[in-house]
Amino acid sequence: MNIQLIKGQFDPEDAIGIITQMIHVKIKYHENKINRDSSEEDIKFRENKIKRLQKDLFDIKRAIDSNGIQVAIESTIEIN
Repeated sequence: MNIQLIKGQFDPEDAIGIITQMIHVKIKYHENKINRDSSEEDIKFRENKIKRLQKDLFDIKRAIDSNGIQVAIESTIEIN
């Protein structure tokens, strides 16, 4: 089963907004997992994932801002 979340062309500001919100949802998921009963190893793993997501968001924002053109975004969730 697939769920099409995003598919379209967006101006840079809207594209950054959509991507930022999606990444923030993922970061919040990991933060919530850390706040529950987690082992030290699990906490470090999730902290690294959060840092990677933050870096990816920074890089994506910079790339979109530097181009200043329409951005195509497609996001599908595939459930097996």
